[in-house]
Amino acid sequence: MLRSILVASFAVSFLPAAFAQAPAKPAAETPLIERAKLFGNPTRTAGRISPDGKWLSWIAPRDGVLNVWVAPFDKPDEARPLTAEKTRPIRTAFWSPDSKSLLFINDKGGDENFLLYGVDVASGKQTLYTPFEKTRVELVNVSRQVKDRILIGINNRDARWHDLYSLNVRSGELTLVYKNDGYASFVADEQLNLRLLAKSRSDGGTDYFRVAKGKAEATPFVQVGLDDALTTMPLGFTVDGKTLYWADARGRDTAALMAQDVAEGVAKVVAQDARADIGSALFDVRTGRLQAYELDYLKSEYIPVGDALAGDLKTLKDKLKAEFSVMARSDADDKWIVAADPVTAPASTWLYERKGKRLTKLFTMRPELEGAPLVAMHPQEIKSRDGLTLVSYLSLPKGVDASADGGGSARAARPVPMVLLVHGGPWGRDGYGYNSYHQWLANRGYAVLSVNFRGSTGFGKGFISKGDLEWGRKMHDDLLDAVDWAVKNGITTRDKVAIMGGSYGGYATLAGMTFTPTTFACGVDIVGPSNLFTLLETIPPYWESFKQQFYKRMGDPTTEAGRAMLKARSPLNFADRIARPLLIGQGANDPRVNVRESDQIVAAMNAKKIPVTYVVFPDEGHGFARPVNSIAFNAVAENFLAPCLGGRAEAIGTALQASTAQVKQGAEFVPGLQQAGLK
Repeated sequence: MLRSILVASFAVSFLPAAFAQAPAKPAAETPLIERAKLFGNPTRTAGRISPDGKWLSWIAPRDGVLNVWVAPFDKPDEARPLTAEKTRPIRTAFWSPDSKSLLFINDKGGDENFLLYGVDVASGKQTLYTPFEKTRVELVNVSRQVKDRILIGINNRDARWHDLYSLNVRSGELTLVYKNDGYASFVADEQLNLRLLAKSRSDGGTDYFRVAKGKAEATPFVQVGLDDALTTMPLGFTVDGKTLYWADARGRDTAALMAQDVAEGVAKVVAQDARADIGSALFDVRTGRLQAYELDYLKSEYIPVGDALAGDLKTLKDKLKAEFSVMARSDADDKWIVAADPVTAPASTWLYERKGKRLTKLFTMRPELEGAPLVAMHPQEIKSRDGLTLVSYLSLPKGVDASADGGGSARAARPVPMVLLVHGGPWGRDGYGYNSYHQWLANRGYAVLSVNFRGSTGFGKGFISKGDLEWGRKMHDDLLDAVDWAVKNGITTRDKVAIMGGSYGGYATLAGMTFTPTTFACGVDIVGPSNLFTLLETIPPYWESFKQQFYKRMGDPTTEAGRAMLKARSPLNFADRIARPLLIGQGANDPRVNVRESDQIVAAMNAKKIPVTYVVFPDEGHGFARPVNSIAFNAVAENFLAPCLGGRAEAIGTALQASTAQVKQGAEFVPGLQQAGLK
């Protein structure tokens, strides 16, 4: 969460009178987009190029499960699979520095005990680099300068702390670099020398210590307080090791990009913007020096620094005519992989050859969506009741969007039901771009509004800090203010708004159903915490270093005042107030939001004879990684929403049969669920 970390209609005979909703007539002109096209496996995704520029890689289905594929860069049609995962999809893969193997991480059933694997491109031999139980590997540094090794953190000795290891990617040999006795993270340079250690402070901030001769210096090199902890962090060293780049909000509100002279300790601003934090950039692959930075306020854009990439970035912007991201670059920097997102068409991945500025399309992520009735996303600036600017994103159904263009302020031709879709974290953010949930819900006839409420990241430390100790209070008020804005602007009506979200968004759903029980027509909670006490008791041990920050931002369970606050902000304690339909989805193996969080609020509702529909997936964790499970839950969700809001729904049919879904209770409250062939 911190790092951030989803038989019958509602009949009066089954539900209290307050639950009964008169369905509105949906607009049926727009073709229904099949759930499987939105939430099934992508055809290809995560395109990358090898450091030597000779190979392309991507993730694509093999026998129905996402696996790693490879092809010569000039012969993408000769692709072949490198891995053969049978159940758990591979979602992240990256090249070894020597371009001889592809590495990936995976867990089991969503337990987030990620292990590191490598596959030799030539032979197809797969190696498990971290053969340990109940262990979570962390990637520390993959350098372009050191070809045979990478740095990783492994917490197999003490689950709370990761020890630093050098991994020889050719032999698989692990060499201990630093035995960790309480540091949160490591910072290494491009020669894979350990340079800094980060340690959490009692105030929730972070101190950074330089490392000399394998030991941390006694005095911090950089000190970061709680207010700056989520906006100030090192981004990396130049290749010569003399300059360290930072995202740094100390002494300002939004994080600037700073260049620090390591020897002198003096830092200077190289990029800043008053509207948004700068946290990512493009660096010269040979020298490590800054070439462009990414600014993400309403939309994301690259801002060149100097002339090195200015022409390339302009070419990509002009030719792609879409939001784009540079995903990978070869060591020679002559070939890039670029992802383009037009929002109203499926995303695509391109090979960009800088010599001649040549663009070649490699693949479309979801070609089955080409020609589908996808809708625009509108960035909005909404004012909270106390004057904050809430950057938000609105999608409207086809035939309802009367806006002048696809990217500006939205205007609805008539009010329609709305789903308030709340992001997780809460220390994360919503952004502009193709969003499968926005497209799905808009296609079903709903306006969809995602709000960056106070506490969201990306908009300065002041905006984050205004969410401290405001779970279920001012953070929730921001969501209510966004609903008021939507009603005032004719987007929806007050009686036709649902709330939905995962992780913190699931908490926000439960908060909405308990603290403001008549505001929302219904709610969909996905892996949301219901009891902030038990949430803090069961956070994973490898989050030990973040514990004080949790306490400072949520409420401290070690103090009387903190305990009172956590009790008052826990929806579980107010379950008897729930007066509208609620659907809960949970992964049984969730290490962040334990299954107990959902179990206990369902039990509390049962004790008060309040209806609830509860779906558990025994092979999932914090969210649903397997597409068959996502499709199954969303089949339930859209048929849950339809009688509540009056929108459209694709029938559940056999969607649950391919999944592991266990409907623990409440099947009778979702049309078609009792006939879905449940296990």
